[in-house]
Amino acid sequence: MSRYLLIESRDPFESNGFALRCELAAALVADGAEVAVFLVENGVLAARRTADLGELAQLARLRVPVLADEFALRERGITADELATNVKSASLDALVTELGNGAKALWN
Repeated sequence: MSRYLLIESRDPFESNGFALRCELAAALVADGAEVAVFLVENGVLAARRTADLGELAQLARLRVPVLADEFALRERGITADELATNVKSASLDALVTELGNGAKALWN
C-alpha cells in the first residue's frame, strides 16, 4: 500500500491549496492509499476549531490523520485547546520520521 504525506503551508483563507490537498487526500484514500496531512507555517490556521472548514470534516470522515506543526502553532498563538477535534499537534520530527519510513511527500 502506498503512503502519502500531504504537507500544506498556505493559509487556507488566502489560497485554495488546502481545499485541493483535501480533494487529493480523498482521491488517494479512494485508491487504497494511506494518507496523512501535515500543516506547517500558515497552513496551521486551518487547524483552529473556529476556522470551521468543511475540508477538515471531510478528512475526519475519511479517517485521515491531520497533524499541525507545534512550532507554527505557537508562533501564531494557537493553543492545543483551540484545535479542531481531529487535529493533533506534532513536532517536525514526526514529519521527518514519516519521510524516513517511506511516505511520499507532496508539499504545497
